[in-house]
Amino acid sequence: MRIATLAARTGATPNTLTLLGFLGMAAAGVLCAQGSFFFAGLVVAASCVFDALDGALARVTGAASLYGAFFDSFLDRYAEAAVYGGLVVYYAGAGTAWGVEAAFFAAIGSLMVSYARARAEGLGIECRAGLFARPERIAVIIIGLVTGLVLPALVLLAVATNTTAIRRLLAVRGTTLAPSRPPRSP
Repeated sequence: MRIATLAARTGATPNTLTLLGFLGMAAAGVLCAQGSFFFAGLVVAASCVFDALDGALARVTGAASLYGAFFDSFLDRYAEAAVYGGLVVYYAGAGTAWGVEAAFFAAIGSLMVSYARARAEGLGIECRAGLFARPERIAVIIIGLVTGLVLPALVLLAVATNTTAIRRLLAVRGTTLAPSRPPRSP
C-alpha cells in the first residue's frame, strides 16, 4: 500500500499503470522475437510491478471501477499473448518447430485458463481449480527467460496450462450437473 500511496502522489491513474504494464509486456514480446531472452525476462518482471500496483492504486485513490477491472483483465490477456507471440516468431525463425508448437500450446492453454474462470464466473460459478493461474504462469515465463531454459518452461506451460483449463472444465461440469440418480424400480 505504501508504494501505491507514493504512486498516487505522481498523479498516475490505475489505468495508466495497467497500460504501462501491457506496453512492457509487448516490449518483452519484441525482445523474445529477437532472441534477447534474458532482457525479456527482466522486462516481464518489471511489468509485473505495474500489474501489481494498478489495483492497489485504484483502492488507495478510490478510483476502483468496473471498467478498470475489465481493462486490466483485458490487457492481461494481450500482454501474455505478446510474449508467447514473440517466442513463436523467434522459434519459427530459428526453424525449431517444437518450440513454435510449445509456445502456441502454452498461449492457448493460458488463454483458456483465464477464459474458463471468466466464463464460469459470468455464470455465477466460482472457478479457481488447477495450479496454473496467471501468477504461476508469469513466474515460469520469467524463470525460463532469465535462466535461458525457455523451451523447458514452454513445455511445462503447454502441459500445465491446458491441464488447468481441463480441470476447470471438469470442475464447472461437476458444479452444474445434478448428480445422476439410479433409475426407479417399479
